Amino acid sequence: MKQKYMAAIAAALAIGFLAGCQETPENSIVKQKGADKAQEYESASTSVKEMVNAPETYKNKVTYENGVLTIDTDAEIILPDVEMVNTYKVTAEEVNQELIDKVTNAFFDGAKFYHAYSYSQQTKEQYQEEITRLKQYKAEGNLDPYEYGKDENGELYFDIDAVIARDEQELADAPEEIIKEEVKPSFGLEYISGKGEEAEKMVNEHEFYGIAETGHGIYNYTITSGEVSADVKFDIRKQRDDVPDPMEFMDWVEGRYLMDVKLESFSGMPEDEIKSLIDISYEDAEKIAKEHVGKLGYGWEIQDWDYALFHHGEGNVRKENVTDGGYVFFFTRVLDGMPITHTDSYGGGLEDMDSTLTPWGYERCEIIIGDNGFQEVEIFNPYHVEGVQTEHVKLMDFDSIMKIYEQMMEVSNADIGEFEKQRTYHVNKIKLGYSRIYDPNVDNRAGVLVPVWDFFGGFDAEIDGHYEQNNGEHSKQSFMTINAIDGTVINRDLGY
Repeated sequence: MKQKYMAAIAAALAIGFLAGCQETPENSIVKQKGADKAQEYESASTSVKEMVNAPETYKNKVTYENGVLTIDTDAEIILPDVEMVNTYKVTAEEVNQELIDKVTNAFFDGAKFYHAYSYSQQTKEQYQEEITRLKQYKAEGNLDPYEYGKDENGELYFDIDAVIARDEQELADAPEEIIKEEVKPSFGLEYISGKGEEAEKMVNEHEFYGIAETGHGIYNYTITSGEVSADVKFDIRKQRDDVPDPMEFMDWVEGRYLMDVKLESFSGMPEDEIKSLIDISYEDAEKIAKEHVGKLGYGWEIQDWDYALFHHGEGNVRKENVTDGGYVFFFTRVLDGMPITHTDSYGGGLEDMDSTLTPWGYERCEIIIGDNGFQEVEIFNPYHVEGVQTEHVKLMDFDSIMKIYEQMMEVSNADIGEFEKQRTYHVNKIKLGYSRIYDPNVDNRAGVLVPVWDFFGGFDAEIDGHYEQNNGEHSKQSFMTINAIDGTVINRDLGY
């Protein structure tokens, strides 16, 4: 859901992530992580609040690297209202027809499903409309209607004449109308790849590409799973008929990227303007989201939410190119009253490109609700909770955690001056919740839910004379994750 206009700060984000992957230094107060460390956790005899002894807020502002790096922490401390915390062993839910049916029935009760390969083929009418539209652009002198830009030689990436010629060639063999082949969402469906003598029958052993027709719209429905990994993703996206040109870029954008971020070319959008573009109440949207996700039976609850706007065309989001609005809800599992903390990280990353490990991403569930129901749904890697590993686990006190946080924020950004003239972190929320850790060297289908501290916010950066700001007020990005039991720093992108 992160948008193209955010590309200007991608370099800064990448630098931060790379820095955060550094090995824990020898002189750090943070203990090294061990593959069997989770087996050694102690049980406690006092309550969570007594063990942690955290204040309601925490403030500290420190500057490092001769003024290049500033860590400005002015944060609310969020503790779950629980007396005790356990650790839980979890494994990957088996990817089978039962799981596929569970998700399908939760969102598509009464729908008809069709094979995407034939259903999505363009008809003669659609090709002719596209040809007419492109010729109109050309007649108007608009040779780059989708703003793809030029290459290093000054040539347009989008060759409008070549696209028109291709469409005219495809027009001859295009069907008069959509070909519908009704199917059941499942793996193992056959499809034809190529045309004519090059046509070859193929089988999607670990994927499903379908179209769902419902009473409130048509949806692309995709299910993908790894051949050897435990990863699975369910992706549901409503087809749009409310944009002037279906070849335009179009997508949903979360409100935080409009409210929190300021670039030289984009000053954002205030909350009141975002709300004016949404025709459904929060309460109604929440009810719809809960009804669908509740049918899955995982006990997932809403842990965070944001506004969402659907826009089309290149450039920045503005009122004129927004055609729909709603809310995005982030669901996570809750165990004994404490939720898994939602962050931007999907987990399952690799330490380097040469790694031979098979990673496992986090369990996630996100759903966008617009004024006529659900618009997009993403579900990743459901867990099977095997049971409690350690009861009433002993947690480190808050002051000790903050010492680790402050040292490691400095250490993980030690080389920031090589890439940026200045960076200021704004950390405004510190939260205790669950995160899954695992050791891919031992088992890439099993892990442990452990309590962790996450530090959320945004940052301002000056790169090559360009200044970008993100106050992080509505951030879902955790700059650091610390195991609340033993103080080890967890790399959110890797999952350990």
